This record gives sequence, structure tokens and C-alpha cells, in this order.
Amino acid sequence: MAAAAQVHAQAPATPPPGSPAIALPGQPTPPPEAAPQASAEAGRQIAAKGSAQGAAACISCHGERGEGGASFPRLAGTGAAYLRAQLDAFADGSRANPIMQPIAKALNAQERASLALYYSRLPAPAAVQPARADASPDDTGAWLAARGRWSDGLPACAQCHGPGGQGVGEHFPPLAGQPAAYIVEQLKAWRGNARPPGPLKLMVAVAAKLSDADIAAVANHYAGLGQQSSSVPAVAAPAVPAATAHNGGKP
Repeated sequence: MAAAAQVHAQAPATPPPGSPAIALPGQPTPPPEAAPQASAEAGRQIAAKGSAQGAAACISCHGERGEGGASFPRLAGTGAAYLRAQLDAFADGSRANPIMQPIAKALNAQERASLALYYSRLPAPAAVQPARADASPDDTGAWLAARGRWSDGLPACAQCHGPGGQGVGEHFPPLAGQPAAYIVEQLKAWRGNARPPGPLKLMVAVAAKLSDADIAAVANHYAGLGQQSSSVPAVAAPAVPAATAHNGGKP
């Protein structure tokens, strides 16, 4: 009887259903939860035809090769981790958009991962060009992109998004060739805390230091690095009073 009690005392207790697995002393650490199994081919099928649950085909807005257009962003060549994070944010409502939210909600986690993988493997549009190396202070968009504005603690866009806005790694997306209207919309969303802040919450802090004129200039600069944006009108910069024109467009 005593021996049986001792064995029972040494046996690990069975955790209640739904409890996270905990490694007991002497036992191996349980593996992390597996990520959804992504398939680029499955992503291609959804992009071209939509999903069985009613998600619309991505090509209807983002182009047959993910090149984007109008106010719809380029997806081709963007990091899979970034794309999946955005689809997940649309699906759970943390990133608001009347078009993308219902589409993302109609996709399960594996489908979102497959779409992200598919678009990450597409080549960037051939029209995307390198940025000019001779940015002038008079060209606000090119100057902020390449140099920032250190008097305001504003880093250059290139520090995270790479020279010419080509994108860096899995989490910092390309900006070159993105439609100007799309870039404006996103920067204003970050400035208004209407979009998840992204890696290290950098974009909220960056956008807070940009005036409307700065945003328009940066958007037009990056849109101009892609020929496919030539059919998309540049966004108009707001008028800046003469008294503030020499203060970075800020009152």
C-alpha cells in the first residue's frame, strides 16, 4: 500500500484539457506548435481562382504576377513572414480594411501561409528601378528616403527598407514601385494608430514625425521607382504656408 502511494506521488499529474505542455524535470522540452504547412502551388491556385470558402482571387486587384496597380500594393518579391503577418492581421481585425478583411477571414491559416509563400517567390517587377544616388535637399521624398531628417530624429527609409526601397529580409517590405496612394494610406494609418506597428513598433514612431507634405513626397518618390506606377497619378502634396516652408513642412 505504501509502495503504491509512493509510485502515485512520483507519477506526473495529467494536465487538464487545453493546458499548455510543461516540461517536468528530467523530461525533454515539448516541441513548439507546428506552423501551418505552406504550399506555393496551393497559394498560386488561390491567387488565380480564389478559395472554396469564398475568398476572391488575388489577381483581380494585385495583378497576375503580384505587380500591384492603382491603390493596390505590389506583393511580388515581398517576404513571406511579412505577407503572412498582414493576412493574419486582416483576418483577426487588428488591421482594418473593408476589402481585405473579409477575404482574409475566408482563408484558413494554411491558406494564408501558402499565399504568402507563393508571392514571396515571385520576382519583383522588371520595371522597378534603383534609386538615384544624388538626392538633393530640394527633393524631399528622395532626401527623406536616403537620408532621413536627423534634426527630428527621423531615420532614412533606406535604413530598414534597403537602398532604393528594394526591401530587406522577411519583415521589411519593398517600397519601390508601390502605388503612391497606397503608401500615403499606410503612413497615415500608422500615424493614426490604425494599423499594427510592425517590427519593434518602428513605423508608428516614424509616421508620427511626417507631415502630410512629407508623406506625399516619400510616396511619390517610391512610386516613381517603378514604371508600372506611371499610369497611377501622383498624390498631390498639400500646400505649405510660406512661414513653415523652411521648417520641414511643419508648423
